[in-house]
Amino acid sequence: MTKVIIGSRESKLAVLQSEMVKSYIEQNNKANNGSGVSVDILTMKTTGDIILDRTLDKVGGKGLFVKELDRALMDGRSNLSVHSLKDMPMEVPEELPLLAFSKREDPRDVLVLPEGVAELDPEKPLGCSSLRRTLQLKKLYPDMEVKSIRGNLQTRLRKLDSGEYSGLILAAAGLKRLGLEQRINRYFTPDEMLPAAGQGILAVQGRKDQDYSYLDGYCDRDAWIAGSAERAYVKYLDGGCSSPVAAFAEVNGEEIFIRGLYYSEATGKWITGQIKGAAQECEKLGIALAKQLKEDCERGE
Repeated sequence: MTKVIIGSRESKLAVLQSEMVKSYIEQNNKANNGSGVSVDILTMKTTGDIILDRTLDKVGGKGLFVKELDRALMDGRSNLSVHSLKDMPMEVPEELPLLAFSKREDPRDVLVLPEGVAELDPEKPLGCSSLRRTLQLKKLYPDMEVKSIRGNLQTRLRKLDSGEYSGLILAAAGLKRLGLEQRINRYFTPDEMLPAAGQGILAVQGRKDQDYSYLDGYCDRDAWIAGSAERAYVKYLDGGCSSPVAAFAEVNGEEIFIRGLYYSEATGKWITGQIKGAAQECEKLGIALAKQLKEDCERGE
């Protein structure tokens, strides 16, 4: 019997996502002779889960959600880590490669209102946790105040329902995975609000030169292509939590369609654009779009 330990953040959503990978491994490695694979989940609090009084760009960005998990992988305390791809830094250590991406859940951002409330209260702020969302919300709700909110999903919903916010902007994927789809008041189309790169995709990370044959078949081709394009776009622009860039790719057979958002810190202006091409050129296209939008924005187009 092979023993696999998955490292996970300890939030309810993170554990649920790790359980999805655990279930896949166990189901796909059943052996009649009892030599299958058993999987345990090792949970831990990351720095990003502990520091909740400041926005991520003020305390070090996305890396705060993976440091402890990376250490557990390096030390051999875990064999795999499961992350939301959107929380992964763009630079991944060579010795801790990304092994597989899950099939993508709904990638859209959504509006959630307090329980029993039918419309936004203009006297209270909208709660959101990223500069990317804040930027786009100003166009959608120009008269609403936008205020930062941190903490796991349950904490945010508690703050919303207790009357601190008129509404929250959240990822549809997390709500759906937790069975909270009924809380969604409005879905934003990618044209209204471009999602974060990797939103809705789970990333499985491991150690270099280990045998991961028990993951065979888990990686979703379209999610891998789309996620790779989105990450290439953001990486070119050196974007993390401190820079409100966004990228969203859709794969249709052998073709890929990528949308991107670029923000100029120098001018405070932002633009969106798109590119189409061959799916196998996904990373090159992501970089080409990033380059084009950066040049256009800086030329003032």
